[in-house]
Amino acid sequence: MKSKNAQRLRRKPRIRKKISGTEARPRLVVYRSNQHIYAQLVDDVKGVTLASTSTQVLNKDGETLKANKDSATKVGKAIAAAALAKQIETCVFDRNGYIYHGKIKALADGAREGGLKF
Repeated sequence: MKSKNAQRLRRKPRIRKKISGTEARPRLVVYRSNQHIYAQLVDDVKGVTLASTSTQVLNKDGETLKANKDSATKVGKAIAAAALAKQIETCVFDRNGYIYHGKIKALADGAREGGLKF
């Protein structure tokens, strides 16, 4: 029996070969650890991170965020605000091998609420 992370790492290349981010439409990458959730917008053509946020970054604002659905929604809204500040309205969603469910879906919904289209 393989671990969940090993299964995720097997799924990841299948997703990545289909999607790629550009400057006009960057890739919204999600990473989920045991304690935090991270999101970043990546331009794969130049190999640059355009914007990033996480529960760790949002923790510095005072409130304590853990890796749960509510925090994931806040991270999604924060990455959308950062994207809109840089005149980025559309992106491609890279779930990074994670199943589109729970925290990952909450982050995507939060980004959509914040104004990102994908």
